[in-house]
Amino acid sequence: MRYPSAWLRGVSLGESIASELRLQIINGSIKPGEVISENRIASDFGTSRSPVREALKALSIEGLIRLERMGAVVLGLSQTDVQELYDVRFIIESFVQDRLALANQASLIGKLNQIIDRMELAVKHGDPEDFAFQDITFHETIIEAARHKRVLHLWTSIRQIVITVLLITTDEIFSQGEEKLLDVIEKHRAIVRGLETHDPAVIGQVVRNYFADSRQTLETSLPS
Repeated sequence: MRYPSAWLRGVSLGESIASELRLQIINGSIKPGEVISENRIASDFGTSRSPVREALKALSIEGLIRLERMGAVVLGLSQTDVQELYDVRFIIESFVQDRLALANQASLIGKLNQIIDRMELAVKHGDPEDFAFQDITFHETIIEAARHKRVLHLWTSIRQIVITVLLITTDEIFSQGEEKLLDVIEKHRAIVRGLETHDPAVIGQVVRNYFADSRQTLETSLPS
């Protein structure tokens, strides 16, 4: 599996290298305990050490590696790490959707339905990369609609790992066939219907159901 090149347009070389390494660490291609050196990565990517340092610094901040004199020691992403990541996502989305309950949502609902339509097209064309892209766009659109600067900052701090995990889990979901994909799409439509009720209790239950199902998918998609 490679990180989708279309997702890297407009980013720095360091960010591009970080994205590829992040994917290899989370999908288990690079194992916990391995030591990776700036020189080796620079050689692999055909670049100088400066963007490699940028990439390693980002991965260190995310807790995926530990920087040492001899190089970067891979820590990886454990099942506990992933569960905690989804706890943070649940907290963010519970808050923002509750915040949106009494807001004028006409524009937001329209955008979300368009994104779901594009998810259906991705299923039709057998395109897991676009499906994952539309999935993350759906949730990010809701988060941004809440217009809460600090929550958006929190989301940004976990965004790259969430995207990478989503790429891996989407591959697994596609391997399970169209019925499973349509079930995922229906869960997104349930979120839209929940928002349309303007009822915080209904919205809260929908979010809880969504993330309970997401956790089950995670358990079967990521390496132990």
